[in-house]
Amino acid sequence: MAEENKNPAAVELGKLGGQKTAERGSEYYAEINAKRKERKGGRPPNPIKATHEGELRIGDVSIPCAVLEDGTRVISQRGFARAIGASTPMAIGRRGAGELPVLLTAGNLRPFINNDLAESAKPIEYVAVRGGRSAYGIAASAIPKICEVWLKARDAGELRHNQLHLAVAADILIRGLAGVAMTALVDEATGYQVIRDKHALQAILDAYLRKELAAWAKRFPDEFYQQMFRLRDWEWKGMKVNRPSVVGHYTKDLVYERLAPNILKELETRNPKDARGRRPSKHHMWLTDDIGVPALAQHLWALIGLMRVCANGEWDRFYMMVEKAFPKKGETLLLPFPDPELQA
Repeated sequence: MAEENKNPAAVELGKLGGQKTAERGSEYYAEINAKRKERKGGRPPNPIKATHEGELRIGDVSIPCAVLEDGTRVISQRGFARAIGASTPMAIGRRGAGELPVLLTAGNLRPFINNDLAESAKPIEYVAVRGGRSAYGIAASAIPKICEVWLKARDAGELRHNQLHLAVAADILIRGLAGVAMTALVDEATGYQVIRDKHALQAILDAYLRKELAAWAKRFPDEFYQQMFRLRDWEWKGMKVNRPSVVGHYTKDLVYERLAPNILKELETRNPKDARGRRPSKHHMWLTDDIGVPALAQHLWALIGLMRVCANGEWDRFYMMVEKAFPKKGETLLLPFPDPELQA
């Protein structure tokens, strides 16, 4: 009786579909299933879990953010869209696992999205600390790059009238983030910086330090020490004359303790003192050419710039300027050192 009630045209279409299915074979469907797992049609069976969660405030909007098990910092896709004034349809959840975040799916933005951004901005599905339904986030490091896409599209005159407000919001956001690492903001919002993963910290240290000792090269400009003596009202006798031991303490305090988190501790571990209290090499010889050495040079010349604006004997003024401009990594206490007994 049921067969008699069926639409004849629908029955014929059903038979045709069955024939096509049989012709495609099992290999075709295996390929399709593999693509579904990798692309937006599928969902990973076990989404990564968050270990820390919090809220990041941008203007008057609070955006959920999290640190995931693998150390990735993510910003809620829906929350970020809402923060810059974009509509957040219910479908954003189903579209969350797409190749691009919802904020970059507009067709007129495509010419301004390079392959690196397309890869780094892919939405990440994750499960909250307390479990429940999964959410979609965007890697925190990709947020400024997403804002740049909107600005490039605006400058090229490619945005529609109803998109211009998003470019304005992106401009304000990227200016506010100038010089601030998104990962650091997420760490602060989630409390992750208090119990930073040791492997993440080690990765920072490895980026600054060499695995093996480098060939010697002069890294500290003579002017750094000349200015130090001038500000302390000490007589300058040149680089070949042994400097007071306190100069070494000043160097640790002004340079290495402010260069990167735990960099001094790691240097002292890799370059320990011998039985006579001497180190086999200079600390700076362990710095990497790509990150460590440029960071050291930039920091030293910034210090020298502050020294130049201070008058003779104004060490205290200089030191307070350093404390404000370059606070120690993970420290807020000021460590005073006693004046050395200078020999004539």
